[in-house]
Amino acid sequence: MATEQSTAPTAAPTPATASRVPHRWRNLLTLTGVTAVDNTETNATSTLFPSISTALGLTSGNLGTLAALGKIASVPTGPFWVWLAGRMGRRATLVLTTVLGGLFGILAGFAQNFGFLLLCNTLMAACLIGASPISNAVIADSFTDRERGKAAGVLYGVTATFGQAIGPVIALFTGFSDGWRYGMWAIGGVCVVAGLIVAVGFKDPGVGAAEEQLADLSETARVKKTVTVKSVLSLFRIPTYSVMMISRLLSGHLLLVIFGIQFLVSERGFSNATAAVVGIPMGVGYLAGTVGGGYLLAFVDRRWPTRGRVSYLQLAQVLFAVAAFFGTQFHYSAGIGIYCVFWALMGFGQGMNPPANRPLVSAVVLPELRGQAFAIWLSIFETIAWALFALAAGQLAESLGLQQVFLWVMVVLMLLNAAVLGVLHSTYPRDARRVTHALEERRRLAHGGA
Repeated sequence: MATEQSTAPTAAPTPATASRVPHRWRNLLTLTGVTAVDNTETNATSTLFPSISTALGLTSGNLGTLAALGKIASVPTGPFWVWLAGRMGRRATLVLTTVLGGLFGILAGFAQNFGFLLLCNTLMAACLIGASPISNAVIADSFTDRERGKAAGVLYGVTATFGQAIGPVIALFTGFSDGWRYGMWAIGGVCVVAGLIVAVGFKDPGVGAAEEQLADLSETARVKKTVTVKSVLSLFRIPTYSVMMISRLLSGHLLLVIFGIQFLVSERGFSNATAAVVGIPMGVGYLAGTVGGGYLLAFVDRRWPTRGRVSYLQLAQVLFAVAAFFGTQFHYSAGIGIYCVFWALMGFGQGMNPPANRPLVSAVVLPELRGQAFAIWLSIFETIAWALFALAAGQLAESLGLQQVFLWVMVVLMLLNAAVLGVLHSTYPRDARRVTHALEERRRLAHGGA
């Protein structure tokens, strides 16, 4: 892979104008369902946990374990689902991961102890993780580089808004005896329905279909190399990709989804149902950050084509850190309303990330490797970050309190992340050019170039 990416083309034919990939918007809307259930699994479990902890006698440490093991199980299964998609097709794999995950979610609702709940939740997470890397690869194959920010913004805006908005709805079940069980059954049912929608509405565009240089080539001509373990490992020879993996380990905003409601209940004294209300403004803020950010990024790309995305991504980390500082480090007596404002701002800062970081990764990786690139990023490195944050925060919260944990993880660490991303100002332009040259060379050879 490294050789192909660094080879400059000679006398390449004029690239064809990339035509609109058929069914791209229908595919995008269909993928929102399977991506949403992955987000919903984490959000809903966190929302229901105060009631689960009362029913089963659990602690914040158990919540950390529940979240961490679900993510740890995703480390091998994320790349596995992408590998399977390359053999049995992306549509069939998306259906399998989502429906199977839904069945484990339904079983979790029958748990009588923490052990069985942990087992079912872990298996559900291991299944649902497959949707995210496959969906991101499909988006890269459906939209051109200039459009991917908008597409990623719509995908993550709608899915996360659904995941956040369903929190208060799921929390309504906690008003009934054993209502958390009904909540888990509802989550499982949503997963099954999402899988069936994919079976009916999804049409695979094919790998590399949206690349401008490959627009008039067959899929066989577009994909010149078989994905192997060696080629996947070569991803870490791409400086930009390696920096993005390090950045993922510093993404402290992941902690908010796990412990946000628990913080408001244990540190600020709100009831489970009242605290869950912050999910709505956070979802709205995230929607504004993703969808609005996708369109803003299109302007940034036109104005600063080589370094605009990087600066935009750095700004997102700083905005989240500032909102987290004022939203979690001070006590406010005005009720849940003021926290809704800060949760909306944190949602906005977090939502600014997908429209920038997904296209950024797609731009430096060859089409056939993007599925595994996203699997490593979203399944392995994000999982490691989730596991570290969840386990460490869960244990430290019992001695230091969640407020102190939030200060170091969601404020200090996020500012450090912004600084690390500054390295991309030098690596990203070079890595993106290498991929462009490799695709132009691929086109030249397909047209009989010597």
